[in-house]
This record gives sequence, structure tokens and C-alpha cells, in this order.
Amino acid sequence: MSSEAIKVGAVIYDPKVTVIWGIIADFFRREGLETQCEFYSDYKSQVDGLFAGEIDVAWNSPLAWADCHLRGEGRCLYGAMRDTDRDRKTYILARKNGGPTSLAELKGKTVGLGASDSPQARLIPINLLRRHGLEFGRDYVEKRFDVGVGLHGDHVGGELDAVKALQAGEVDAAAALDLNVEAWRKDGTLDANQIAVIAATPEFDHCIFVGRPDLQPERFERWMEVLNRMDYKNPDHKTMMDMEGLKAWVPGRTSGFAQLQEACDYLKFFGASAGKS
Repeated sequence: MSSEAIKVGAVIYDPKVTVIWGIIADFFRREGLETQCEFYSDYKSQVDGLFAGEIDVAWNSPLAWADCHLRGEGRCLYGAMRDTDRDRKTYILARKNGGPTSLAELKGKTVGLGASDSPQARLIPINLLRRHGLEFGRDYVEKRFDVGVGLHGDHVGGELDAVKALQAGEVDAAAALDLNVEAWRKDGTLDANQIAVIAATPEFDHCIFVGRPDLQPERFERWMEVLNRMDYKNPDHKTMMDMEGLKAWVPGRTSGFAQLQEACDYLKFFGASAGKS
């Protein structure tokens, strides 16, 4: 592999990840820009690899972005995200018959949350409750579903378990990403006749490409330029884009991570302030 190849890291949260990145690497090769994919078992390892120089670019979860932002003291390079990564919300769900109807009614109740490191199913919802006067560890009971810790909620396992616990009457409320709730309503996993949305977080953003601080900006920008040539109307590109859940790559932004930064500060997730972008 050429020394000029851009090395890109991705976390294998699902077997399809290797297929997705095989297609992406082939596309870049045809476009004349060699890309070497490096796979990691969890996001901490990937962020470690980025700062150790094992990779040039990381396809990061929002929490991995926050980790990079802290470690790099704001000097990392920020690239594209999927169209579906923008303007997401987490819903707080409850049972319709006899369940709480507002966040205030969750005081003293049990709330089902996803894995400890899930931005959408734990960290951001906890921050929402804080904003509404409900303090973590005091005003409600957390029932956490720690599935796939290290994957930052990408697997949806703990999130789904929390929703199932809600439907079974084991918790009073549960948190889940809007896209997941919509999908579960369609496939019957979530019974819309029994479960209601009682609150939603403000909009936030999800995954983003991050370049290591010492990567030449022109190399990073060149890689993003080629990435943006992918076209959903092209059948060869559409297969990968459907698997990865997007119709277009869009410019990345960091303003959509403010709620997550607040949550990390509040819970002292990284042991220090997550700072501001």
C-alpha cells in the first residue's frame, strides 16, 4: 500500500461495516486516491489509534468526537457527516395508560436508558432531565441496559432493551433515538397504541469524520472532496449508502454536539470538562 494512502479508521459495531468500507476503499481507488481501512473493536481504541498516528482519519461517533476534541485541545480536523446525522432527537417514551405524561412526572420513577456510553440513549437524555430539574442519582432511578459498551450506542442493543422493558412494565419511561423509534413503529417492535412520546430533546448531531491534529489539512480536504463525489443516484454508490444509512454526505459541524458536551461535563464522563467547540 502506498505511503500516500489515507488511513481511515472505523469501528466494527456490525459485520456490515467491513463490507461498507470495502466498497468505499474501492471507490476511492477508482478516483485515484488510495484509502486503507483500519478496523477497531471500540471507539476508545480508535481514538487512541488516531492520536498514535495509526490512522489519519476516524469515522467517529459523537462521543468519540468529544474525546478527540478534548485530547486534541480543539485542534483536530473536522470533516463530513451523513445527511441523517444532522438534527436528530431523542424521544422519552412512556406507556399511554397510567404512565407519566411529562418529564416532571418522572420524579421518583424508573427510567430505562441504554449503554453507559450511548449519547442518544443515555447521556443526552440525562442532560435533558437535568435541564428540567431532575438530578441524576437523586430524583429518579436509572435502569441501565449496558449492551455493547465501547460502541457508543451504535448497536442499539441497550436502547432496544430499554424500550422492551418499558413495554413489559419494568420501567416507567425509556429513551430512544427518533430514527429508531420511527423504524420500530413501522416494523411492529414498538406498539404505537400503547407507547407515547412524552418529551423530546432539542436537536443534536451524530457521527462525523475527524482528522488527527497533525494531518496536513490539504490531504484531509482532498479526501473529503473525493468522498463528496459519491452520488446516491449511482447504483454502485447507492448500495453502500443504503447500508450506511444516508443519501448524501454533508459538511460536518460541531455546533450539534453542545448537548453532549453538557452531559459529559455534568456526569464528569471524561473526568474533566468536555469544553466548548
